[in-house]
Order: sequence, then C-alpha cells, then structure tokens
Amino acid sequence: MGFLFSKIWSLFNNEEHKVIIVGLDNAGKTTILYQILMNEVVHTSPTIGSNVEEVKWKNIHFLMWDIGGQESLRSAWGTYYAGTEFVILVIDSTDRERLHVSKEELYVMLANEDLKHAAVLLFANKQDLKGSMTSAEISQQLNLTSIKDHHWHIQACCALTGEGLIKGLEWIANQIRR
Repeated sequence: MGFLFSKIWSLFNNEEHKVIIVGLDNAGKTTILYQILMNEVVHTSPTIGSNVEEVKWKNIHFLMWDIGGQESLRSAWGTYYAGTEFVILVIDSTDRERLHVSKEELYVMLANEDLKHAAVLLFANKQDLKGSMTSAEISQQLNLTSIKDHHWHIQACCALTGEGLIKGLEWIANQIRR
C-alpha cells in the first residue's frame, strides 16, 4: 500500500529538479534550452554567465541553468554545481578538434563532490550537418563506458529542429522515477 501511495503522490509532486546545461562555446546549449522551453529557435548570442529558465514538462518541474562555455567561463562552472541532479553536456558533433577539451571538462565535472549523485545526459548536437560524428563515435572518443559512478546517456539531436531532445528528456524523466 505504501508503494502505491508513493507512486500516486509522485504524480502530483511539484518538486523542482535542478539541471545544468554545459558544453563548449557554440555547441548549441542556449538553442537547446529555448527549443525545449518554447519549441522554437531563438536567435542567440554567446552566453556570458548563465541563463536560467523554469521548464515544466510532463508534470516535471525543471530549473534549467544554461551556462556559458567560453574558455574563460569554464572555471566558474563549479559555482553552479550545488544541488544539481542532472548535467546536460552539449557536444558539437562537428567539432572534432575540440572533442578532447569536452572530454577533459566532463571528467573534471564528474570528479566534483557536488555532482557525486548527478546523472549525465550528453546531447550529440548538430546531427543535421554534413560530417558530424555519430553518437557512437563521440561515446568512444569520450570513453563513456568507463563512467561507472554516474548514470549517463548519449542522445543524438538537432537543436534547430528539436529532433532527439524529447528522447533526452524522457531519459531524464526515467531517472527521476528510479
């Protein structure tokens, strides 16, 4: 009976879940945030600092922090980690030259105590562009199978069309229900 009650209660729970959206500059973080929020493409400029939006999706409340990805801002990412349940790492699937930088940033984040219990969704963005790496290629280059202490998922997507974004949110929703 207690299990049934807790399942019913969770359907009406208005608990907010903190999500940080990180990635290198020009990966598509802000475009993804506003595609999720408004289902449309918004003209963006490089994010200095952060954007924060409250997103409600399928009775789940998210507080999504889109954090600037320029090299000079990455050292400040840690100030946003406290209370984070989900990290969305956006990868530009066409940026082969800087994939090693994304890998370094990912593993630095995962070592942070404030993200010890955070799950990680990787969006392999810009799949619509010629020459983009597949999710499998990115997964291999980032050595994702070595991540054992965090739940993670990689999802191919296109921020401009929204393709793949809902599948990523569904993965997050399933993590909340666990």
